[in-house]
Amino acid sequence: MNKNRTPAPAENEARHEPATPSPRSEIETFLAQVKALTPTTAPGQRGRLIFALDATMSRQPTWDSACQLQADMFREAAATGGLDIQLVYFRGLGECGASKWVAESARLAELMSRIDCRGGHTQIGKIIAHAKRETQVTKVQALVFVGDAMEEKLDHLCHAAGELGLLGVPAFMFQEGADPITEKAFREIARLTRGAYCRFDPGAAHQLAELLRAAAAYAAGGMRALADLSARHQAGALKLLEQMRS
Repeated sequence: MNKNRTPAPAENEARHEPATPSPRSEIETFLAQVKALTPTTAPGQRGRLIFALDATMSRQPTWDSACQLQADMFREAAATGGLDIQLVYFRGLGECGASKWVAESARLAELMSRIDCRGGHTQIGKIIAHAKRETQVTKVQALVFVGDAMEEKLDHLCHAAGELGLLGVPAFMFQEGADPITEKAFREIARLTRGAYCRFDPGAAHQLAELLRAAAAYAAGGMRALADLSARHQAGALKLLEQMRS
């Protein structure tokens, strides 16, 4: 991923704004926003979640963590009816791939272990377009995206996000680090899809784990499952609930 681009004047100004809240306070806020969402699955129906990750070179440590943490999503969802997950990723020179839908953590871990991170630019627009196509075939309850950068035209991403929002697919945008340009884009995508945004500290596996469990609970069991998780004092669920209520 290109980390050496020269910021535009507006970006420089953004860097002088007050510091963003700490990841912990954001996670608590994030979980609370999800309470406004309605249940996403019919009784007895399994949820469907697209788990999308930036697999460019800077993401290798977090990719390795996600390989371990994804099992938490299945365990959390199992309590409310189960979850099918599709892995989607981008890397290198225009490569964007998607796995089959899987229902077991071991199978998803196996798929992830075959993928290594490679240098390249972000392709978030392709992720959103893929989610739109998938839900037009069979309803997708949520899109989860984990990344640390945005190198695309924001207007294009917003247009695509608006279309996804009209289809009722909330995007949970999880940002590693605190780049202000990335934050602005992720927040807007979350807003347009009626999803939620949260950032976590680089290398903070426990913070990411909380967020992934919360997203999985929502995809599998809707607001009730997320509220139940929040009642167990899970910070990630609290933050989602608060954002999605507003």
